[in-house]
Amino acid sequence: MSRSWEYPPPSLFIAGVWRDASDGATRPVINPASGETIGELPIASQSDLDEALDAAAGGFEIWRRTTAYDRAKILRAGAQLIRERASQIGAISTMEQGKLHAEATAEAIACADIFEWFAEEARRAYGRIVPSKHPGVRHFVTKEPIGPAAAFSPWNFPTTIPSRKMAAALAAGCSVIIKPAEETPGSCLALARALDDAGLPKGVLNVVFGVPADISEYLIASPVIRKISFTGSTSVGKHLAGLAAKVMKPTTMELGGHAPVIVFEDADIDLAVRLTAGAKYRNAGQICIAPTRFYLHDSIHDEFVKKFQAIAGSLTLGSGLDPATKMGPLANPRRLAAMEMMVADASAKGARVAAGGNRRGKSGNFWEPTVLVDVPSGARIMSEEPFGPIAVTQRFSTFDEVVERANCLPYGLAAYAYTRSARTAADIGSALEAGMIGINFSVLTGPETHFGGIKESGHGSEGGTEGLEAYLNLKYIAEG
Repeated sequence: MSRSWEYPPPSLFIAGVWRDASDGATRPVINPASGETIGELPIASQSDLDEALDAAAGGFEIWRRTTAYDRAKILRAGAQLIRERASQIGAISTMEQGKLHAEATAEAIACADIFEWFAEEARRAYGRIVPSKHPGVRHFVTKEPIGPAAAFSPWNFPTTIPSRKMAAALAAGCSVIIKPAEETPGSCLALARALDDAGLPKGVLNVVFGVPADISEYLIASPVIRKISFTGSTSVGKHLAGLAAKVMKPTTMELGGHAPVIVFEDADIDLAVRLTAGAKYRNAGQICIAPTRFYLHDSIHDEFVKKFQAIAGSLTLGSGLDPATKMGPLANPRRLAAMEMMVADASAKGARVAAGGNRRGKSGNFWEPTVLVDVPSGARIMSEEPFGPIAVTQRFSTFDEVVERANCLPYGLAAYAYTRSARTAADIGSALEAGMIGINFSVLTGPETHFGGIKESGHGSEGGTEGLEAYLNLKYIAEG
């Protein structure tokens, strides 16, 4: 039986104060499994944003002078609190986003790892001394925090994505104003509360909500903000990158994907099915790196589909708080409409529905795990990211043919391949145009590794040493 959890009232967090909007404006927070309102979210006014900017400016002056050792100590303490509260944070995520409580709890634990890793990495943000050709002159290259950062995160991973942004920025010595998704406010607020309880100075972290376009345009234009980080759709990312370019502010953009999966004739089929099905239907497919376009060799196509559709058909749908559930709802009704449109379009153009393909029930945003077979290239789902529990297949016969198809889209976030051949693995790893590639493996996230795409999937990284570097300025000093 599922445990009864209470959803905490959402708030703004500005200058270390948990508070309502100055003008009292709110919008509802909806549970996607039931359609019920579970909270009222304060919507920041312009005066609230001005207060957040002032707080971030003041917080930066305090935090930049805090040693990396002391910053790390606070971030590690925050990580420990997140770890202790992981089940509660997971329940908040499930209630507002829909994913399984076990997945959401694991996500919270992973967030603690992110904060802990960046806390330690901040102590290793070394500069260097460069040998000089001028006698008596020393050359230094130092690293300094870039300044207050504005971060914008989506609803699909409401703890992981904010954690990547906040942990890297705070570890580097930057203050942060973050605007999480309005659909999933409680998850990020729980992280902020852990950091506040850990002793983070007031004003170093501020959390605001509101009309996304209004907030992003106002914060990006402010002279206080020195760095922009955004995760979301390619279209919005292009718009925000343009706004940042007008005021010459650096950006990290983690945008849309449409990950190809190539299964060669010599692949371990059972391994490929198990790993890709798990990755496809996790979080109801609402993952930017989810495997979606399955290119299956002619000789193994039908066997792969048979085993894959068996897994899809076995998944129990329901509330993420119910331990018996194997896949939760989509996060909002917009995704249901998108699933209906894409399945109808593909079917009309000749694709076969091998599993699922329909909405489940009349309440909640439930969509059946779906497999579309032999989908023509002209179907919209072959070029538009479904961001839902739909896998699509095509057949291939040669290496060059499948590489061309895998690389044909403007996206380049993640890609996957399965083969027993070391030569094929090396060749496909070199040939695929993506920022992250899994070969006989499906987990492409970790605090210590690069996370980011190429082409229209964005630029920069939100993991590894590269994620920290994004919040540091280089300064060259020649001292005679």
